[in-house]
Amino acid sequence: MFHTQTVERLEAKKIKGHTYYYYSGWGWKNGKCRRLWQKYLGKLDKIVQAVQGRAPVPGHAEVFSWGLPVALRNEARRAQIMDCVNQLCPKRDQGLSPGDYIGLAAVNRAAHPVSKQAMWQWFSTTSLVRQWPEVTADLLSSQRFWDHMDRIEPSTAQAIWQQIITGVVQREHIDLSRICYDGTNFYTFIDTFNTQCQIARRGKNKQGRSNLRQVSYALFCSTDGHLPLFYDVYEGNCNDSKEFPRVLEKFQQWLKQHAGEGTVAQPTLVFDKGNNSEANFELIDSLKLNYVGSMKLDEHSDLAQVSNQDERWRACSSQGLTQTKAWRLTQEVYGKPRVVVVTYNESLFQSQWATVQSDVAHAAQQLAALRQTLQNRIDGIVKGGQKPTVDTVRQKCRLILHRQHLSQIIATTVTETSSGMPQLEYALDESAQQKLCDTLLGKTILVTGHDQWTDEQVIRAYRSQFIIEEVFREMKDRHTGCWWPMNHWTDSKIHVHGLYCTIAILLRGLMWRRVRAAGLPLSMEQMLAELDSIREVLNVYAPQRGVPSSPQQSVLTKLSEVQSKLVEILDLKKDI
Repeated sequence: MFHTQTVERLEAKKIKGHTYYYYSGWGWKNGKCRRLWQKYLGKLDKIVQAVQGRAPVPGHAEVFSWGLPVALRNEARRAQIMDCVNQLCPKRDQGLSPGDYIGLAAVNRAAHPVSKQAMWQWFSTTSLVRQWPEVTADLLSSQRFWDHMDRIEPSTAQAIWQQIITGVVQREHIDLSRICYDGTNFYTFIDTFNTQCQIARRGKNKQGRSNLRQVSYALFCSTDGHLPLFYDVYEGNCNDSKEFPRVLEKFQQWLKQHAGEGTVAQPTLVFDKGNNSEANFELIDSLKLNYVGSMKLDEHSDLAQVSNQDERWRACSSQGLTQTKAWRLTQEVYGKPRVVVVTYNESLFQSQWATVQSDVAHAAQQLAALRQTLQNRIDGIVKGGQKPTVDTVRQKCRLILHRQHLSQIIATTVTETSSGMPQLEYALDESAQQKLCDTLLGKTILVTGHDQWTDEQVIRAYRSQFIIEEVFREMKDRHTGCWWPMNHWTDSKIHVHGLYCTIAILLRGLMWRRVRAAGLPLSMEQMLAELDSIREVLNVYAPQRGVPSSPQQSVLTKLSEVQSKLVEILDLKKDI
């Protein structure tokens, strides 16, 4: 039986000639006065230092990356990444679950992508090492990662993603009224004679590495932030327009089955001209999809050749469109009358004109060098080597003028001298250049199924395509991009790689969406950089008597105003 009154005392104990002080509480227990609790204070000099405000000096400090990895892990929890993976790919009896491995890989890809061999090295330098205490160096070995990746079949990877994004769309109330689509490819260093990999094939690489095997990647993205909705990893030699109908039908099926009752029944699909074909437009019509796309200028020369000063142009007055003018008509496109909006943008014109001028200068330099080389042969200065012919010189000219528009505005003439040597003359065609400026440059031809939309609505919808282009640019960035490094050489692992890279895009996009919704005007790059610069400093003190581990004190580096807002918006205070 206890009495409620407790007496607090300062007690001194002498141990091996040293005096130690304790703060204790005494009270009655079962009719006897007993010590109920005590707290060690230390020697007298330590007490004096504490009273005078001189705190003990830590033995050392450890610095960990805190802001970005913690924010990403919290976002992964909100999106239920680990739960969705484990539901479709149950955990083994020991170690980390498949969900832990995919979640860790996605967080790493969204923060600082490294190879699987370097995962522990990265993980141990972040605050996740204490927030995810079950993770050890042995569990993060590359072999453990590969073992768990092998358990996820390509169909399972797609099912995992669909379950993740279905939950995100419903919980976050993602706007699906406008969805953009595009495809890209990623070159690899997979050996030519590797027969275990069928998905990496040679094709037209969009980064100019067509000599390497590549993997293709298609993506549907919501214009409500950088949020991926549906993706597909497919053979590197597959043409974009051929992949489009296959992935479109899959996406439409997901949209109907999983996106929920509250979503838009008929979203507007925005896509680029690389996906155009008669069969694809027939599919869009059969699916009854609203759409906004673009068309190649050289396939519609009647519209492309209309002067930029034509009286049909009408200036756009909406904010952000002041340098744009447009006119519309109804014209048969891929077997059906469709609304066509022809646009001209001054900024696009200036950019294209600068590119043309740069190409002209470079081509003129090469042509001058080729002409001088031929003249040196005629003059007998150069005698060795294979003798040029009219055909070989013309072939070289075609290679020099391979850039768009150059063959129309630079005229070349190859003649043969009396001695049988070819001679080159070239000149800039001023009238052709002027015609180019007045017709093709700055012009875009759009096609849409929205006959009730204004020209400005169609233009704004098409311009949302920049979102997916930014996503691809972020994925391919060699410093912060989530796709590289990719050191996998089997189809199954490449499919899983595509899964956690897409999850990484989702985590970044969700964070950025929250930040923008809170009114903080940061770009994706600025947000990631601000979070990445927040560090946790762990002060470690000398071990005390009777304490099994060294005392530690965790503090964050000084936060800027922007960083403080990010911590509040992303609800990171609970992790401080």
